[in-house]
Amino acid sequence: MTVPVSAVHLLNVSTGESEAAQLTHAITEQHLADWEGEWMPALFNAIQRLKQEGVARWHWPQSRHWNWRNKVNVLQGMLASPGFAIVCNGVTQGLMIADTATHRCRIDVQNGRHLVYVKYVENAPWNRPELFTSPRYRGVGSILIRAAVALSEELEFHGRIGLHSLPQADGFYSSTCGMTDLGTDLDFEGLRYFEMTPEQAQAFIKKGGNDGV
Repeated sequence: MTVPVSAVHLLNVSTGESEAAQLTHAITEQHLADWEGEWMPALFNAIQRLKQEGVARWHWPQSRHWNWRNKVNVLQGMLASPGFAIVCNGVTQGLMIADTATHRCRIDVQNGRHLVYVKYVENAPWNRPELFTSPRYRGVGSILIRAAVALSEELEFHGRIGLHSLPQADGFYSSTCGMTDLGTDLDFEGLRYFEMTPEQAQAFIKKGGNDGV
């Protein structure tokens, strides 16, 4: 089966130029191989450096325990759990898994309606500001959230999406994405829950660009 691929662009931080990339509407074996062979060694080395510098664990990547192969294996073949990946310069730069079936809106104006729930989304270690003062690429997170919005529109959910945020990403979802912060969810590991309305989705898509992570 042919996997759909969309052309996107990331900002190369070192050159300041836009660089062609591909948004794949699936997580393939090659993406998982990149996670194992590229992401994990880079993450390990970065954490060792943080240890040597005396950086508190709170500032380490909060998704460092995630195992993408396990996540994909558990959800493989489930139509309600589509995956996405971004590849640039031949290497996977970001991964996301969504849920189109089991979550409903919480904001009063759309309470109970269908949405696309972002289960997991992660940037490659070398793109993360908590690990590197000069990340390699910017725009990965924004592109993946736009992909979630596009999926929501395709399913006639009108751009509505929701997610629970790791604390290090709270500012990205509230400021860059313009989502509504519904506060701490004590039933979900104490993480903050964010939701996007159709109006917020349109504003986010209209803004475009490679701002944020």
